[in-house]
Amino acid sequence: MSVLVINSGSSSIKYQVVDPETGESQAKGLVEQIGLPSGHIEHTGNGETREFNGEVPSHAFGLQKVLEFFKETGPSLTDGSIVAVGHRVVQGGKYFDGPALATDEVIKRIEQLQPLGPLHNPPALEGLRVAKELLPEVPHVVVFDTAFFQSLPEEAARYALKRDVADKYEIRRYGAHGTSHKFVSSEVAKMLGRDDAKQIVLHIGNGASASAVDSGKAVETSMGLTPLEGLVMGGRTGDIDPAAVFHLIRQAGMDVEELDNLFNRQSGMQGLCGSSDLRHVHEMAENGDKNAQEAVDIYVHRIVKYIGSYTAVLGGLDAITFTAGVGENDNIVRARVLDRLAPFGVRYDAEKNDTRSKEPREISTEDSSVRVFIVPTNEELEIARQATDLVNSEK
Repeated sequence: MSVLVINSGSSSIKYQVVDPETGESQAKGLVEQIGLPSGHIEHTGNGETREFNGEVPSHAFGLQKVLEFFKETGPSLTDGSIVAVGHRVVQGGKYFDGPALATDEVIKRIEQLQPLGPLHNPPALEGLRVAKELLPEVPHVVVFDTAFFQSLPEEAARYALKRDVADKYEIRRYGAHGTSHKFVSSEVAKMLGRDDAKQIVLHIGNGASASAVDSGKAVETSMGLTPLEGLVMGGRTGDIDPAAVFHLIRQAGMDVEELDNLFNRQSGMQGLCGSSDLRHVHEMAENGDKNAQEAVDIYVHRIVKYIGSYTAVLGGLDAITFTAGVGENDNIVRARVLDRLAPFGVRYDAEKNDTRSKEPREISTEDSSVRVFIVPTNEELEIARQATDLVNSEK
């Protein structure tokens, strides 16, 4: 029994058939450049690959083509072996603390939440609607990136903004990357052999977020109303004084679109040193680029700052885990962060930190005050698990 997991973006669709028990991928693919003449679809199923090059005018066209490839290579999506279609939706607001069947009511609520997720919710809705039309006999389940953070206490979720304004416009901390944080923290709990652990999970990629997890429940997270808040990212500022917006409006004459672009795409590592790729940034720093060196310093500083504050919020710390593109692969960033924690008894094995692997692993030493892990995230598997659990519970 497997789940077809769909992640529908504005110009792309990623998909994968996942066994929720083993995590094995039976088929996967990518639809790219939707709406452009230079569209591309690549599908792999049962060891066979199919490709399409040409215009992909819509999500419906792309998914229809994907279904044709499934019929050619397998596995079948209509023989009963697919128990659910799991859809990733970024913004579930305060309304969803877990997965939900894609009923008309749920779809309407996702539509209403588009102002909170203007870049992500509309294409996710498009993919959901098309998939439901093409695969009407299979249960469709929505898994929200924000759901894991619905457990945040009000002291963490509510901003000190005038209460009636905040409530009217639903301004609060929703977080993001929740599916990843839930998966990784659950895996670490298994590795620790305990359910009551106090954890910090660092999901560090082009987008980056930190979470504090106590006994399996999130109690803090760095992203807020939007994914802009928190850690330094590839193109996003992360934390910044909101009054910088007022200053740039008054002094630079910038409008909302310019500010949005500046804060979300032109800042972060890109804005600090001209590259959002940490591999390139490290090369620049090694070659003496002062801006690149300073950018890495700022990047690491922000992570360490969050680890310190989250340790205080948790009232102790059992484990720190690195995940996502940078977290899993960048031994330099990991070492820089952990070296800063040495005064607190955090110790790690340099050789283990430098070893590349796709397996979950511990890199802390036996005498470390906190255990340190690297756990590759698997959001598709987490979506498949949640979708399967929900469908089984509805039977």
